[in-house]
Amino acid sequence: MTPETFQGFMVRKTGKDQIETGIEGRPLRELPEGDVLIRVEYSSVNYKDAMAATGHPGITKKFPHIPGIDSVGTVAESSSPHFSKGDAVIMTGHGLGVERWGGWAEYVRVPAEWVVSLPDGLTAREAMTLGTAGFTAAQCVQAIQLQGITPDRGEVVVTGATGGVGSIAVMLLAKQGYQVVAVTGKESRRQWLTELGATRVIDRSEVASESERPLLKTQWAGAVDTVGGKTLTTLVRTMQHRGCIAACGVVGGPELPLTVYPFILRGVTLAGIDSAWCPDDLRAEIWQRLATDWKLDGLDRLASETDLSGVGDVVERMMRGENVGRVLVRPSAG
Repeated sequence: MTPETFQGFMVRKTGKDQIETGIEGRPLRELPEGDVLIRVEYSSVNYKDAMAATGHPGITKKFPHIPGIDSVGTVAESSSPHFSKGDAVIMTGHGLGVERWGGWAEYVRVPAEWVVSLPDGLTAREAMTLGTAGFTAAQCVQAIQLQGITPDRGEVVVTGATGGVGSIAVMLLAKQGYQVVAVTGKESRRQWLTELGATRVIDRSEVASESERPLLKTQWAGAVDTVGGKTLTTLVRTMQHRGCIAACGVVGGPELPLTVYPFILRGVTLAGIDSAWCPDDLRAEIWQRLATDWKLDGLDRLASETDLSGVGDVVERMMRGENVGRVLVRPSAG
């Protein structure tokens, strides 16, 4: 029987315009409207979640709020013909954890269109170790391949390689035979990145040129950039002819001071990766690939776990740039 209340990690803005957080019990009826009620087995902590938990105005527009842009669990109630009680399902992106209460809670309620059946071949823990990070990384790899970048073309560089998207991108590219160059500022994680599949590990200063020249010496056949800013600007100017960059991050800043020369003289492709509102047919296709021909071994080494009481500490570490890999959240006690 579905309970009448649930526990969630609530973010509130006080009268002093300050952010306060804590675990609260709320009536189930307060969840947003939707076709499918899901008991959450796992959520995760993404950079967008950390910003939501600290009240970032570009992410959290209504308070009180429950972050969590990812979740995997079991259908508790459904008015949709596509899902039945007991079905194992995944929810990533759309407005979850942004426009409506998200996965850092024992239950979420969402429109049926936001729900994807958990594919055979993935456990709930594996699915959430991937989560939005893995889904984004897979889209990045797909974008590079669609531009005809094959492993024999040369090195593919991955920035922010110790983060969720970056680490999974390293693994996916290595699995498909690419020479992966992992970029990090964390000296202690070089061996770990090599174990994930990187053929080389370099410091982030090597992809953050101070030069103002419109074109720099060519280096990379492809790139997965999770950083943006100066790093992305440098990558665009150092791509090989007909190279492709899949860009999905902004932690290094939104500015992109460039000329058109890399695009019209070298034919560089800059592919933007939008995970939140990815078309539903492509979303289902990507998850199916992650459960079959792109399935990764050793996902456990990427993931640690916390319950709701530990989420605040994880957020603080993430905002300081100290997190590595993926942190899973178990909202339910049992």
